[in-house]
Amino acid sequence: MLLRILCFLLLLQSTWAQQPEIVLLDSLSMATSERERARISSLIAFELKNDNWERARNYIEIAEEHAKKSASDSVMAAFYKATGDIYSSKDALDIALKNYLKAYDYYKLQPASERFRLENSLAIVYARTKNDEAALKYFRKVLIFQKQQKDTLNLARIYNNMGTLYLEKNIDSSLVYFKRSLQLADTINDENLDVYVHTNLARCYSRNEDEEAAKFHFKKALNSLSQTVSVRAKAWLFNEYSEYYLDQSNSDSSIYFAKKAMLLYDSVAPYSFEHERSVGLLYKALLNIDRYEDASVYFEKYNTIRDTLNLEDKRVNLEKLLIEEEYKAKEKLQSLEEAKKRSKYYIILLSLLAVLLFLGMLLIRFRNKLKRSELEKQLVQAKQKELDTNLELKNKELIGKAMIEIHRTEIIEEILTDLKDIKRKAVKKETQQAIDYIAKRLKRDTTTNLWDEFEVRFEQVHESFYRNLKQKHPDLTPRDKRLCALLKLHLTSKEIAQITGQTSKSVENARTRLRKKLELTHENTDLSLYLSSLE
Repeated sequence: MLLRILCFLLLLQSTWAQQPEIVLLDSLSMATSERERARISSLIAFELKNDNWERARNYIEIAEEHAKKSASDSVMAAFYKATGDIYSSKDALDIALKNYLKAYDYYKLQPASERFRLENSLAIVYARTKNDEAALKYFRKVLIFQKQQKDTLNLARIYNNMGTLYLEKNIDSSLVYFKRSLQLADTINDENLDVYVHTNLARCYSRNEDEEAAKFHFKKALNSLSQTVSVRAKAWLFNEYSEYYLDQSNSDSSIYFAKKAMLLYDSVAPYSFEHERSVGLLYKALLNIDRYEDASVYFEKYNTIRDTLNLEDKRVNLEKLLIEEEYKAKEKLQSLEEAKKRSKYYIILLSLLAVLLFLGMLLIRFRNKLKRSELEKQLVQAKQKELDTNLELKNKELIGKAMIEIHRTEIIEEILTDLKDIKRKAVKKETQQAIDYIAKRLKRDTTTNLWDEFEVRFEQVHESFYRNLKQKHPDLTPRDKRLCALLKLHLTSKEIAQITGQTSKSVENARTRLRKKLELTHENTDLSLYLSSLE
């Protein structure tokens, strides 16, 4: 009778386990769009992945067919993501990563709210395959999104994950991320998070040989234990604390916490690596205090767990290898089918290529002709530009010489004026005759049309300047025009003073008077720019 009841309960349990699949199959039969059929087929495959891998794989293929028929990039991306989740749960991480990356080709162009879950999956897979650099890259992407969402709990978890990644390679970076996680954890009430973050900080400080800080955070983690903290979190903390005390040669404390961890794992995960670790810590601590009889008991238990794990690991690895081989065989088959489909288009493609080749040759000839024409045009323009540049340089050189002559003439005129004053004051006739002789020689070397020559040279470069200046401002004096010309050449007040023989202050005063004559009352109006606009 007891056997019949047991068989009935097992059958009832099996029926309950199949209920989600039955519901999904009903939904699949009623689905009207390829998108929905692909989604439901992926869900069925996920439900079957542990109980019936053969059927799960068939539904993955069905989902792929519907996704392709939808002719939608978003549906294909969703299929790849769902397939990645299935293979990730089966520890076929290389296949999972391949599917996640195919999905990311689409999702990376979508808003962060749509892609952050996939980025988190990529980060986890990369972390599990020991590709820390890639894992951190995607954790940072998720981190940016969570900051925008102001999701404190997830932000704290991500910082904790990033700190764990750095733990083996850069303790300082690991500490930074764990501290950030702790800052956020302090603002929320999540005992599980408190336990993990404080324990991780204790591990960091222990590796940095800061024992005081390590003990502080271990105690903080212990104080965070409550009914809401998961059994696994508690057991993990006890294992870490036990290992810490074992490193400190405090065997009694190590035994105490190892036993607490072992008892917890006995109830939730009797054959797990963490359970193996707790029993191993207990065995080592007992050996340190020469309790060999007790140590032998736990060593036997340690071996039993290890042997079981090795067998399970081999079974999982075998299953994983079979899954990977099936996937590779499927990919090869798909490649052959696609190659067969493509072969029928090769003849048409070759014909099109021949036509395109002919048209390409005509296009190249036409393009070369246009290129030659453009090069000839550019050559003509370059020559013309060179001629214009040379002409401008020569004219500027003449203007410069004219400025020098003007300056020289003005100096001579000043000397002549001074000589006249000296002559009037001279008493002797011989002195007056000598002054007249010097003055005649100076006058003979001085021409009266130097400014006219400058204006001629200036107008060769700036043909319309004087004409436009006269039209707008007919009341300007010759001296005003000369100042306008010098300012048009973008000379500074100091340079103008050197050329004209005036002081810089005199030139500034002349510029002020000129601004008034030109009616440039606004202070932001640049005088040189205004004159340049008159050409």
